[in-house]
Amino acid sequence: MARKRKVAYRKKYQNRFSMFLVSLVVVMIMILVQVKSIEIQQKIDGKKAEIETLQAQIDEEKKRAQQIEEFGKEVQTKGYIENIAREKLGLVYEDEILFKQDK
Repeated sequence: MARKRKVAYRKKYQNRFSMFLVSLVVVMIMILVQVKSIEIQQKIDGKKAEIETLQAQIDEEKKRAQQIEEFGKEVQTKGYIENIAREKLGLVYEDEILFKQDK
């Protein structure tokens, strides 16, 4: 009878120890999963900030491309060409008279 008690006690002790080990492993896995999920969330937040920055750069470049396109159209106009010829090259029409001020 005493032997049965020792065996029963030993089994009970082993069951408790086994449950403790299983619980410990489960807790460690939960902690590991939580830590990894925090790291992944930080990476996601970083990538979102990078996406926003890149999107802002894309918008700026689109505006710049539009300005360049508009400037290209403006350069092709007769008025712009005349202004540049007058200002930069000092050209005038044949029948045009220029008056210069004394400095």
